[in-house]
This record gives sequence, C-alpha cells and structure tokens, in this order.
Amino acid sequence: MRPTVGRSILGGFIGTLAITLLMYKGAPMMGLPKMDIAAMLGQILGGWTPGMMMHFVNGVVIFPLIYAFLLFSRLPGAPAVKGITWGVALWLMAQLVVMPMMGAGIFGLKMGGMMSAFGSLIGHVVYGALLGWIGGHAHPERVEHAAMA
Repeated sequence: MRPTVGRSILGGFIGTLAITLLMYKGAPMMGLPKMDIAAMLGQILGGWTPGMMMHFVNGVVIFPLIYAFLLFSRLPGAPAVKGITWGVALWLMAQLVVMPMMGAGIFGLKMGGMMSAFGSLIGHVVYGALLGWIGGHAHPERVEHAAMA
C-alpha cells in the first residue's frame, strides 16, 4: 500500500500553495520576517520567476514523489504524521543546507534569525500535513496482468 502519484501531486500542490501563502502573507501578519523563497532561489536561477517555478517543481513534483515512493512505507504514524515528519526533514535540510548556500546562514541567522527559522518550520509542518493528509491515503497497488495468448 502506498499513495497514488495523482493524490501525492495534488497534496503537494495544495501544500505548496499553503506554504507560499504563509510565506508571503502569513509571516508578515504574525510579525515574522518576510520570507521570499522565489527571490532566494532566483539568486542562483536568474530571477524571481524561475525561483518561484523551482519552488513549485520541488513542492508539487519532487518532494511528493520522494514521499510517496521512498518514505511513505518507512515513516511511522498516520498519513498526516508521516507528511509532517517529511515536512520537518525538508525544513532541516532547508535550514542546514539551502539557507547557508543562499547566504542567510544556518537557520537563517543572517536573515531574521530564529524567528525566521520558526516561521519556516510552521510553513513546512503545514506543507507536510497537507501532503500527508491528501496524498497519504494508501491505495492498493494495482497489478496489471498481461493477457495470456
């Protein structure tokens, strides 16, 4: 049993919309520093639009497929818990690898510090919960049998 590709991508899409809205609208309303992932990714991709495209490719396609095919059967708990676990793992990778690569330092210490890291954590938990809840409902794998001649 594992999530279907379609449900995983749908979960990733809804989760990516949610984390994006939290970054651009929710964080400033909560008093957190503005988080502009598209601008950060755009530094290495040549602009805001390619950065936003990469953000959506990661969130809608790459991360959900890794979750569905490599992690779902290995993570403990209900689908939403599995998704949250994956979201926290993505957050850790972002804080320890991506943020330093973008010049923001570990946990964004050069760009808003721990408040920025906390806001990012909230976004990744929401992303993971939606990915897990929508995409994580396991379905029996269908085995197509070739017609015998």
